Amino acid sequence: MTHFSRRTAFQAAAFVPFQAVRSSAQNSAIKVGLIGAGNRGAYTGSTIAKDPRVKVVAICDVVEEQIAAAKKRIGNPDAKEYKDFRDVLASDVDAIMIATPVYLHPEHFEAAVKSGKHIYMEKPAGLDVAGCKRVMKAADSADRKVNITFGFQQRYGGVYAKAKQFLDSGAIGKVREVHGEFLKFALKGDEPVPPIPRNDKEKLEQWKLWRSTFGEVIVETYVHNIDAINWFLGGHPLKALGTGGRTVEKRGDLLDHLSVTYDYPNKVQMTFIGSQMTPKYFRSNRERYIGDNGFIETAREYWTYNTGSGPVTEKSGHDITVDALTEFVRRVSEGKPENVGVRAAESTLTSILGQIAIDRKREVTWEEMMRNA
Repeated sequence: MTHFSRRTAFQAAAFVPFQAVRSSAQNSAIKVGLIGAGNRGAYTGSTIAKDPRVKVVAICDVVEEQIAAAKKRIGNPDAKEYKDFRDVLASDVDAIMIATPVYLHPEHFEAAVKSGKHIYMEKPAGLDVAGCKRVMKAADSADRKVNITFGFQQRYGGVYAKAKQFLDSGAIGKVREVHGEFLKFALKGDEPVPPIPRNDKEKLEQWKLWRSTFGEVIVETYVHNIDAINWFLGGHPLKALGTGGRTVEKRGDLLDHLSVTYDYPNKVQMTFIGSQMTPKYFRSNRERYIGDNGFIETAREYWTYNTGSGPVTEKSGHDITVDALTEFVRRVSEGKPENVGVRAAESTLTSILGQIAIDRKREVTWEEMMRNA
């Protein structure tokens, strides 16, 4: 086993937030176009705009009020406004950020790849197997000079990078079992129940309530944890078995709690539990890796380990979204692209595998999912 001390763990490479980045010899800023100016898009757009190497010059959304709010938050009143995403792709922007509803991701990603722009797209890849296959095909066809990054922030978070290096060092021994959980307050159960959407406008307004537009919650939300676990375990699971239900949710058709057990290679099982209905004061979002010589626990705010001498914890100094966006900008500015489209789709498919297992009330294999889609 490679020696990996506590001091070495905390000296492992971590990303530097935007505020510490200084302009290089680059002659001009990277021109970024934002497609999807809702809460998440406005947040990531305003975050990347803090980087001195970047300027958000275009904002696209079908809702004018969201464009106005995003422009104010991003801090560029001169940003061009678009209603049609294809117009942004046809413009002179260098990079595209896609933060549209999940059901539009495959179409928007495919078009962005064809445009030849650098791409940062929010997770997940899609809401069904067909959509994920479409993303994989488009990613495979992309120019290898184009940077394609998905918003799986754990892959870039400094605390996660250190935990992964510690795991790979063999410090906790062979991984025996893994546990993930995302328990949070998202609903009380007394929310107004809107009528079923009758047109595209109402469909867009309610997109977060329906599987056909949002994907099941394990696909849209819990995929963050599942992507991190796939990364730490080195691949996707072989099969899954799960259950879930609706205890307090009365809107749409999404589950408000679920539990899935995944079987990974080398006889490693991972159990994942998720809930949308905890009390407001309780939230738990983390992953645990149990080895024969210790354990590692990861979260967006910290990582910790214990190999027998007591727990050691390091906190993250900032939102790890900053790490992901910093790395995206670095790769674009330095001409060192990555293309994670297939990997992102596989993590999304891992979530979909869990959803299918819940729906069918039986064990479902990866091969069955991919064969029968």
